[in-house]
Amino acid sequence: MSRDHNTMSPDPSSRAVIAPARVNLIGEHTDYSGGLVLPVAVDLGTTVTWAPSADATICLRSVTFGDSVELPANAAPLIPPEGWGRYVAAVVRLLGEHGAPITGLDGEIVSTVPIGAGMSSSAALTVSVGLALTGAASYELPRIELARIAQVAERLAVGVPVGLIDPASSLLGRRGHALLLDCGTEEHRHVPLPPGIALVVFDSGVRHALEASGYGDRRLELERALSAIGTDRPSSLTAAEAEAKAAAAGVDEVARRRLRHVVSENERVREAVAALEGPGGADLPALGRLFRESHESLRDDLEVSIPELDLLVDLAYDHGAIAARMIGGGFGGSVLALAREEEAERLVDAVTPGYADRTGRKATPYVCASVDGAHEHAPE
Repeated sequence: MSRDHNTMSPDPSSRAVIAPARVNLIGEHTDYSGGLVLPVAVDLGTTVTWAPSADATICLRSVTFGDSVELPANAAPLIPPEGWGRYVAAVVRLLGEHGAPITGLDGEIVSTVPIGAGMSSSAALTVSVGLALTGAASYELPRIELARIAQVAERLAVGVPVGLIDPASSLLGRRGHALLLDCGTEEHRHVPLPPGIALVVFDSGVRHALEASGYGDRRLELERALSAIGTDRPSSLTAAEAEAKAAAAGVDEVARRRLRHVVSENERVREAVAALEGPGGADLPALGRLFRESHESLRDDLEVSIPELDLLVDLAYDHGAIAARMIGGGFGGSVLALAREEEAERLVDAVTPGYADRTGRKATPYVCASVDGAHEHAPE
């Protein structure tokens, strides 16, 4: 797997920050209803290398994304209608509204996160830009607060009601651990990952853009059910309670299935944490069952999977994966498989040609490792 390299000229005053991508073990489409998620920060990321600028201008270039962005540092910038500059402008505006001093900087952005693959490329961008801007201004901001700003920045940039999971994963991740996050209370703790397990992502090659997909529709359908049963925290319900309340309230079938997914998915997060923290070590067969149930629920109740993702999940299990399911917003993107480290490349070598034979598409694999959350590092 190739890595882009920063091409910015060396500058003794330059600094660099990197914000990692994330894969979500389990807890999909639960974050925007205040539910539970269990993501892992991984070793793909977005780096901003920057130096202070003498004028009141924020200038960022990117070979990865193409073109450049130039914004005033001393005024709330307008949000461009398209392109990656939307995200930068939204972060600048929201930090300013938060009270952060915004100073000029000149920098370059490089990313190794595949766009549209369900690994939170946009959050890696907003978080890295946010850290560069606060670093330039020597402005201290609690990480969970910066995560909220990055979350709202994405909403402002593309109009999609995204949850907290992506920026929180990028900022709060810890090597060797998953992050158990309650998106309603923002309580979080780290859960150890089993040693010797690789996180294998298969990018289906089917691109999604959340603003053009059914992501917002799914949220509205869930909210319809929650309003009917009189709660805004489905994570507090059992599956049986949710079903009974929905039936009594006359919730329509589509909204009922959306609710069933979210309630059952919250339960699967709790079960996955118990499986990872078992007294005798991680219960890998239990994780395999939970991943399969999660994918089936995303496919049948939430209806965000597609045939290509279903095929990748089936191929992964057929060729020995411990667990596999789709990740991200759906309607394209990727599948996450868990495999023993010594079996990861064999799994890749079996799944990718099988997928190509059946679909005519190329699945791009990423064998990932967990990493610490966003941080400053020495410029290359």
